[in-house]
Amino acid sequence: MDDPAHPLGGLTSRQRQGLQNLLNDLRGSLAWSWQLPVLIRQRCWLRLETIQLGELHRWLPPDGCEDAPELSRYRELVALGWSPLQAQERCWQEFGDDDCRIALQRFWASQHDRKHDWTLQRYLAMICRYRQSIEAGVTTIPMLVLPRNGAATDHQLHWVTDSTPPMRHTCA
Repeated sequence: MDDPAHPLGGLTSRQRQGLQNLLNDLRGSLAWSWQLPVLIRQRCWLRLETIQLGELHRWLPPDGCEDAPELSRYRELVALGWSPLQAQERCWQEFGDDDCRIALQRFWASQHDRKHDWTLQRYLAMICRYRQSIEAGVTTIPMLVLPRNGAATDHQLHWVTDSTPPMRHTCA
């Protein structure tokens, strides 16, 4: 069983060596780029894949239903003190009632049929943190651990460095 405190637990010695090589390569060229590596761990298949950061949105598209312009504008108006009814009517005027209804339906469908919690906010926050780390000279690689099919758990995001616990003990 995987231990969330040790995100690299369960990796094979070959996967650990590949990860160490990746960290070494990254350490040699710490410059921000969309070609930086991102690790995708599929526990059910015992796979650890490396993709480029620029491909992450295609490989694992973030759920942006909550960030539809119609819904963002509605929340903005309510935060400014508008009543929910006034905010809704204003959004209907600005975007059209069909677009507002569709945005709301997509949002509720995404909440009901939640396939993953990989939201646009989490995606953008990961990119921001990755960039800050690289620009600060910190060798780190984000690793997304995908939930098992049918599991109640969400995606897990870990930051792998030389000091990530299992990396210190790679001798088998």
